[in-house]
Amino acid sequence: MDIFERIASYRAENERMAWSGTFKEYIDLLKKDPTPAKTAHSRVYDMIKSHGVEEINGRKRYKFFEQEIFGLDRAIEKLVEEYFHSAARRLDVRKRILLLMGPVSGGKSTLVTLLKRGLEQYSRTIQGAVYAIEGCPMHEEPLHLIPGELRPEIEKELGVRIEGNLCPSCQMRLKNEYGGDIEKVRVVRVLLSEEERVGIGTFSPSDPKSQDIADLTGSIDFSTITEYGSESDPRAYRFDGELNKANRGLMEFQEMLKCDEKFLWNLLSLTQEGNFKAGRFALISADELIVAHTNETEYKAFISNKKNEALQSRMIVMPVPYNLKVSEEEKIYAKLIAQSDMKHVHIAPHALRAAAIFSVLTRLKESKKQGMDLIKKLRMYDGEEVEGYKEADLKEMQNEYLDEGMSGIDPRYVINRISSALIKGDLECMNALDVLRAIKDGLDQHPSITKEERERYLNFISIARKEYDTLAKNEVQKAFVYSFEESAKTLFENYLDNIEAFCNWTKIRDPLTDEEMEPDERLMRSIEEQIGISENAKKAFREEILIRISAYSRKGKKFEYSNHDRLREAIEKKLFADLKDIVKITTSSKTPDESQLKRINEVSRRLIEEHGYCPICANELLRYVGSLLNR
Repeated sequence: MDIFERIASYRAENERMAWSGTFKEYIDLLKKDPTPAKTAHSRVYDMIKSHGVEEINGRKRYKFFEQEIFGLDRAIEKLVEEYFHSAARRLDVRKRILLLMGPVSGGKSTLVTLLKRGLEQYSRTIQGAVYAIEGCPMHEEPLHLIPGELRPEIEKELGVRIEGNLCPSCQMRLKNEYGGDIEKVRVVRVLLSEEERVGIGTFSPSDPKSQDIADLTGSIDFSTITEYGSESDPRAYRFDGELNKANRGLMEFQEMLKCDEKFLWNLLSLTQEGNFKAGRFALISADELIVAHTNETEYKAFISNKKNEALQSRMIVMPVPYNLKVSEEEKIYAKLIAQSDMKHVHIAPHALRAAAIFSVLTRLKESKKQGMDLIKKLRMYDGEEVEGYKEADLKEMQNEYLDEGMSGIDPRYVINRISSALIKGDLECMNALDVLRAIKDGLDQHPSITKEERERYLNFISIARKEYDTLAKNEVQKAFVYSFEESAKTLFENYLDNIEAFCNWTKIRDPLTDEEMEPDERLMRSIEEQIGISENAKKAFREEILIRISAYSRKGKKFEYSNHDRLREAIEKKLFADLKDIVKITTSSKTPDESQLKRINEVSRRLIEEHGYCPICANELLRYVGSLLNR
C-alpha cells in the first residue's frame, strides 16, 4: 500500500466512524449500549484496561504503559487502582485533581502524554465512542438535554447516570433553533483530539502579569458584543478556555504549582461539584479529568502555605519516582537513543547496562538490613536472586524508604552525556567504558551536584565499572567455550552424580568401563572452592543441593544448575578458571601465533554473531579483557 492509498484508507475510516442523528436516535443507541454515556474518568480507566492487564506475583501490570514507561509498575498500579479505578466507580476520588509528583525526567509528562494519545485512539473505537451535541463549543453530553425532573426515571430505564446541565450556548440554541424540542437536537460522534481541542486540553503557566483567566474559562468576544448587546449573551462569549475544550476528556495542568493562585481557585468547584464559573453565566458543568504534575520541592513549598489547604484537600498526590530496575533503565536509554538521529551508531552490549547500574545506584538508599549492600539491593530490585535473601526481604526493602527513587541522576543527564560523547568523538561504536567516561566528565558541569555527591557518584562509577569488568570477562570466557551451556550442564550433571553418591554413602559407576568408583572428591572440591565452601561446610552444602533437587522433583520440575544461585556461580567460575590461562594468553598476546590468531578470529566471530557485538567493539572487548586478566 503506497502513501496515498494509506491516506485514502485513513479518510475512509474517519468517514465510517462519522455518525450524525437526532437526540431521539442517540437515546435508541443508549438503549442498546449505555457505555457512550460514561464519565471521563470511566473512559480513561476503560481505555487503560482495554489494552490488557497481567497479574504477576499478585501485582497488576497494565500493558497500556509498557511500551513507553519502564520500571514504574508499582507506581502505575497504585495510580490506576487507587485513582482511575476508584474514580471510574464514581467514588469520591473522582472529585480530586490528580497530581503526579516526582523528580525531573521521571516520566510524569510521558505518562500524561500517553493518556492523551490513548484517549484519542480509544475514541476511535466502538467501545470508546463519544457523542456530543452538534455545534456545542464544549462537545457536551447530549443527556444534559433531559430536564432534571425527568432524569431519575430515564436513568433507570437507560441504566446510566446523568450529571450536569446544558452549557449557556446549548441552552440558547435549544430555545432559539429547536424551539425547546429536545428530540430534534442534532447529535454527532466526536473524536477526541488535543490538536483540534476536542476533549483534551493543556494549560501551561506563563508570566502571571500577562496570562489571563480566560485561558482557562473562555472570554468575551468583543467583535460580537455590540451585535448582541450583553456580556451575558452566550453568542458574545468564546467558550474556548482549556476547561471548556477539555470537557468529556482530560486536561493537563503543566507545572501546576508554579501557577498564579487565581488560576487554581477555579479548580475548587470544578473538582468538587463538576462545574466552574465563567463570565456572567451560571456555573458551567464540565466532566473532565484534571491531571497536574510537579516536583517534590514545589509540592513541599505548596503544602507549607496554609492558604492552600482547601486546594490541597482536593488533590490526590501520586508519587512518580525514578525507575529502580537496571534492566528497565536500559530500556529507557534504548528508547531515547532510538528516537534520535544517532541510530547508525552501534551501542556495544552492556554499554547501556553500565550506565543503568550507575544511575540506579545514585537513586537507591542504603538498607538497614544486615549484610545488604547497594549492589545486592540493586540485583534484588532487578529480579535476581541473592543468596541468603528471600522475597519477603525484597518487599521489606521496597517499603523501607517511602522516598526511595525520588532523587538521584535522571535518565536525561545520562542520555545527554552519551549524545555529547557521540557527537564529539564522531564514534561508529560506543562501549561501556566510553559511556562511563562521558558520565564522569559531565559531573563537573552538573549544576545541582554538591562536592559530596560528586565523590559519591564517582564511587558509583567505579562500582559500575567493576560490574562491567565481570560482565566483560564472562562474555569473553563464554565465547571461548564453544558451547558454554553444554559444558556447564555436563559439569553440573557430573557434580550431582558425585554428591549424590557422597551423601548416600554409595559409589558411582564409570560410564565407559562400568566399574564402580568412589565419588570424585577432587572434582567436587574444585567446584565448591570457587565460592568459598570450606572443608567443614562441604557436607551441609551438598545436602542442601540434594534437598533442593528433591523439592523441585516433588513439584514436577527439573532442577537446573541455574536454579541455585551459588551453585551456578561455582559451576561458571570452575569453567572459567579452567579457561583463564587460554583466554589470558590469547587475548593479551601482541604477536599471536597462527593458532592464537585463529582462536581470536573465532571468538570475535562468535561475539559478533551471537552476542550483538560489531567488529570494532568485539576487538576492543578482547583487548580490554586481556588487560584485565593480566592485572
